[in-house]
Amino acid sequence: MRLLYLATHEPWPLNTGARLRDYHLARELARRAAVTYAGVRNEADRESLAPPADAAFERVVMLTKEPSYSPGKILRGMLGPVPVTVLNFWSENMRRQIESLLREGSFDSVQIEGVHFAPYIDLIRDAASRPALIADWHNIESEVMRRYAEKASIPRKIVARRTAALIERTERQLLHAADICTVVSQRECDEVRNKFAGRSVAVIPNGVDAAAHSEAEIRAVALRFPVSIEGPYLLFVGSMDYHANIDGVEWFVTSVWPALVKRVSGLKLVIVGRDPAPQIQALQSPDVVVTGTVEDVRPYYLRASAVIVPLRVASGTRLKILEAMAAGVPVVSTRMGAEGIEATSGQDILLADTEREIAESVQTLLQNRPLAESIAAAARDLVRTKYDWSLVGEHLLAIHSEMAAHRRSTR
Repeated sequence: MRLLYLATHEPWPLNTGARLRDYHLARELARRAAVTYAGVRNEADRESLAPPADAAFERVVMLTKEPSYSPGKILRGMLGPVPVTVLNFWSENMRRQIESLLREGSFDSVQIEGVHFAPYIDLIRDAASRPALIADWHNIESEVMRRYAEKASIPRKIVARRTAALIERTERQLLHAADICTVVSQRECDEVRNKFAGRSVAVIPNGVDAAAHSEAEIRAVALRFPVSIEGPYLLFVGSMDYHANIDGVEWFVTSVWPALVKRVSGLKLVIVGRDPAPQIQALQSPDVVVTGTVEDVRPYYLRASAVIVPLRVASGTRLKILEAMAAGVPVVSTRMGAEGIEATSGQDILLADTEREIAESVQTLLQNRPLAESIAAAARDLVRTKYDWSLVGEHLLAIHSEMAAHRRSTR
C-alpha cells in the first residue's frame, strides 16, 4: 500500500504528545507500507532536523504555511464559519503543495491529523487515485475548547465558546467526509457517536514504546544525560507552553504542594518540558525545579518517586501517563488527566481530584513502597499488553487496508 500521512507539524524532535503520536503511528505504518510523511513547518521554525534512524518513511516532505493567529485570521475566525485553529493551516500555497503530492504519489489511502486539514478534503477526494480518507483525532477539539472556557476569564470565555461552536461544526463536516475517523479512547468514540449520530468511528489509542522505556534502556540513556537532583522528587512531564499543563501545574504548586512539603521532608517537584511559560518559570524555588527543554526525558524517570498529572482541562489521553507506566514509575492523576486510559485506581494508578486527595495519594506512595512497587509493576504490564505502539500500528494498518479496499471496490 501507498499511504500519505498529513500532520500539522514536523514529527521530530519528539518533545510533545502530538509529535509522539504522529511519529510513532507513521513509523508503524511505514514498517508495513510505503509512507510519505508530510508535516507542516511554521515559517518561524528552525531548520528541519534529520529524521530518527528508525524512521522508515519512503519520503518526508515539509509543507510551509503562513503565520498563525494573524489579526485577519483571528477576526475571520470569530466571525466564522471556519475557526481560527483551522484557518491557521489554510493557504493557497499549501493547497498547491498537497495537490502536487497527491498527483505524484498515487496513494491508496490518506491520513489527516485533526480538523486542521478540513479545507483540503475536497482536494483529497478529487485525487485521481481515489484514496481512502482516514481522519485521526488526537482529541475532541471542541471539547477541549469548551472545558477551557469553563475556567477562563470572561473575555476569553466568550472567544473560547464561539471557537468551540465553530470547531464542532468543522468536526461534523469531517465526520461526514472521511471514510472513518479514529479517536484515542472508547470514551471519545462513544462521545463522538452520540453527538454526531453514529458516524463511522474507531479507537486507535495513544501508545508507548515499551522497549525504549525499559529500566535497562533508561539506565543506558541516563549515562549520557545524567540527572543531578538530590533527594526524593515528584515528576511532571509535558509541554509547558500548553494551557492545560500550565493550569494544572500552577494549581498543583499553589494548592497541593505546600501541604506536601510540610508532610514529607526534603521532597522536590521537578517540572520537565519545553518552552516553560513565564508563570511556570516563576514557580522555580529551592524545592521546585523547572528544567525547560531537555535532551531526553527518560533519565528523570529513573529516580522519580511518582509522576503527577494534576490536569483540570483535558481531552484525548495523556502519553505522559503511558510513558511513566512503561518506565515503572507510579502515577497519581486527576480523573480527567487519566481519562480514556483503561487503568484501575488502586491497581495500576492512583486517581485523586481534590487537593487533599492528591496530597494523601502521593504521601501513601512515598511511605508505602510495597504498594508503589505493586502499582508500578501492574501499570508496566498494562502498557506492554495494550498500549505498545507496535500493537496500535497493526490495528491502524488494518483500518487503512479495509478502507482502501472498499474505495477500490466502488470505483
